[in-house]
Amino acid sequence: MAVFSRIAPSLVSAYGLQTLLALIFVPQQNEMYYDLGGALGYLSTTFVSLYYPALKAKYIDGVPGPLPSLSSFSARQLLLSGAVGLWSSRLGMFLVLRALKAGGDRRFDAIKKNPKLFFFVWMMQATWISVVGMPAFLTNTLPADLHPALTRRDYAAAVLFAVSFLVEVIADRQKSAWRAAKDAGKHAEKFISSGLWSISRHPNYVGEVGIWTALWALSTGSLNTPHFPRGTVALAALSPIFTWYLTAKVRGP
Repeated sequence: MAVFSRIAPSLVSAYGLQTLLALIFVPQQNEMYYDLGGALGYLSTTFVSLYYPALKAKYIDGVPGPLPSLSSFSARQLLLSGAVGLWSSRLGMFLVLRALKAGGDRRFDAIKKNPKLFFFVWMMQATWISVVGMPAFLTNTLPADLHPALTRRDYAAAVLFAVSFLVEVIADRQKSAWRAAKDAGKHAEKFISSGLWSISRHPNYVGEVGIWTALWALSTGSLNTPHFPRGTVALAALSPIFTWYLTAKVRGP
């Protein structure tokens, strides 16, 4: 319970924004901005996890003064938050532009006509944000001066993130180019089998699992300290595990 009380502001942020978006788009039966809502959820919740103490002091407790600058946070907090921001911004824009180009998202053809089910899907997005973003949200609750210095293991995790992010970006672009060529009648292949797709059936999913494995590993340097209850590292590991489950069992084959 102590862990969940620490990330309660983040959970409120995640579910609050998705509820607001659902109240707007469910009555419209509009799925066009669902993925953009997910990206905004990650960005806003990461911001809340970093700045909640300062926001509470300023706007609830009435303590005067500006919000802390980015330089006041630890290197680990900045790396994790920056990585989440980069990943969510890129993926969110990619997915929403794809939906706009296609004139909709066929995954929601039946779902959006059922208000209760469509609202539930928005709440599932809030759950996805809360679970997958947990390594960053938990790490950000620790005051900057209590974070251990970065080690070689942390730098290795940062490299894994960079490589995995690059794999995901390249895989998405290769598939988009392949689909555009197919729509133009340049080929009739049923499945893409070139580029990264020639060595993995879903390299974009491999990249995504690698991203969250890397961010979990980067978070453990702070989570595995006396400042967090025992088991916090294992709890944060739900992030890459849940990502793997979604890609392998829900979105994948």
